[in-house]
Amino acid sequence: MTSRPLAVIVLAAGKGTRMKSDTHKVLHPIAGRPMLLHLLASAAELAPAKTVVVVGAGREQVEKAVAPLGVSVAHQAEQLGTGHAVQQAEAALAGFEGDVLILYGDVPLVTEATMRRMIDRLHGDDAPAVVVLGFRPADPAAYGRVIADADGRVDRIVEFKDASPEERAVTLCNSGLMAVRGEDLFALLSRLGNANAAGEYYLTDLVMLGGQSGRGSAVIETAADEVAGVNSRAELAAVEQAWQQARRRRAMDDGASLVAPETVWFSHDTKLGRDVLVEPNVVFGPGVDVADKAIIHAFSHLEGASVGEGASVGPYARLRPGAVMEKGSRVGNFVEMKKAVLGEGAKANHLTYLGDAEVGAGANIGAGTITCNYDGFFKYKTVIGAGAFIGSNSALVAPVTIGEGAIVAAGSTITADVEGDALALVRPPQTAKPGWAAKFRNVMRAKKEAK
Repeated sequence: MTSRPLAVIVLAAGKGTRMKSDTHKVLHPIAGRPMLLHLLASAAELAPAKTVVVVGAGREQVEKAVAPLGVSVAHQAEQLGTGHAVQQAEAALAGFEGDVLILYGDVPLVTEATMRRMIDRLHGDDAPAVVVLGFRPADPAAYGRVIADADGRVDRIVEFKDASPEERAVTLCNSGLMAVRGEDLFALLSRLGNANAAGEYYLTDLVMLGGQSGRGSAVIETAADEVAGVNSRAELAAVEQAWQQARRRRAMDDGASLVAPETVWFSHDTKLGRDVLVEPNVVFGPGVDVADKAIIHAFSHLEGASVGEGASVGPYARLRPGAVMEKGSRVGNFVEMKKAVLGEGAKANHLTYLGDAEVGAGANIGAGTITCNYDGFFKYKTVIGAGAFIGSNSALVAPVTIGEGAIVAAGSTITADVEGDALALVRPPQTAKPGWAAKFRNVMRAKKEAK
């Protein structure tokens, strides 16, 4: 790739009315991350000197989303077309000398590799004025057509509504993405007109203007999935599906086993180690890291969690943010963890809630145990020492510490610390009254018959 500085312009000014949402179109998530941030993350891999996001309707939402990234924002007050939108970035790029990539916030899956190919083509031997990214969809529908020769030299781009029947028969379509030299971009944009069916300033007319100045334009192609746009909920779901399919393939290529790949859902930042086994119907929310040889059993949901080497999760387990399972630890069916550490080899196999807790190595948490971490106002911590045994149906009322090797008898409600190797038994004495149950039933039947 050329060593010239790079600027990225991302168009995100559209209203997105077909989404029928109070959330800005480009902020709808794919794999747990707004689609605009997917695109900006891919562009950031090129280390651009400047990035400008062009906003319009709903600008406050977009500005808030990109503020932590340190990108510039330009405002398109009137929606006068894509060419007009790019013009709004001129002030932010004043004095910039380098190459410019023009991307769309609702086309989120474009890869760094494709962006690099566009820039490389811009600096080919024939030095095109504009590089266009084209694709061949199964159904060209109403896409603009790229009219080019066999070598990829572009004669023109025609919007569908302006195209002749012969032009509509062309299968090479325009994604809208472009690469242009910075020294050419705004000079060409200043010459745009709006004499077309929509009365808009088309960015695609840069191709024609470049040709008029004696310099041709070029097209490179990519797969249709990579440039799929999102304008509706159905298209959002389709792009999500495409992303998930690619991520599942990558997980298996990297050494994880997915028993039923189509039922596993990843987040944008999920990390799986080698020889991890993922059973059907598992959902990874954001912030999950799974180490080598761990097993994620069916119907488990993980978010913001770390799973150690050889650990076992589920089935039907839920790991919430702050959950940490150390090497060889186990949680089983209907166990929930939140902001809790389960030490090496420790286990909680059934029907347990561990919240704001620290469980030592080798400890055993019996079925039905809960850490009572919230009093309605504040959260408190429970500490369970290494090798401790917590009997079934116990309630540990935080803040409380169970010492190493201690045993808490089943059915106990623990409200004070338990020293190491002690037995904590909190139960009323068991009493039995012979014959009482039979007498009770006889009395109640007589009352019922008397009615």
